Amino acid sequence: MAPLCLFTACSKNSELADFTSDACSLFPDRSLIDSKDWCACCVEHDIAYWQGGTAEQRLAADEELRACVLEKTADPVLADAMFNGVRFGGSPYFHNWYRWGYGWSDGRTYQALTLEEERLVTEKLIDYYRSDPPSPCGKVE
Repeated sequence: MAPLCLFTACSKNSELADFTSDACSLFPDRSLIDSKDWCACCVEHDIAYWQGGTAEQRLAADEELRACVLEKTADPVLADAMFNGVRFGGSPYFHNWYRWGYGWSDGRTYQALTLEEERLVTEKLIDYYRSDPPSPCGKVE
């Protein structure tokens, strides 16, 4: 790596994988006791995590997840637990399938997307929705 790359965001010719979601990853997608269902909140959160971006964008995505879960469940303890879980476990520095920026092949950390990367994200999401994928949330009765 060139010395300048230590202080700037150097591009590695990374590629963006097609969008995938496993809904709430290592957390239940809905209540096993009642009809509360927050799975759609997790899919929206996965879109943000797949594309990545800045640390501020990650915090905003995590706060949106908490607000969505609270709206769907009226359970502040659950919403806070999910928020704390993604804040701890979703770091881009952990090499797992649900980390911040998991769609990129280069293991990038926090960095703003370029205009070209934003265009690619948009194209991939359009393709994803056009393909009418099965919901990662499954069929809810």
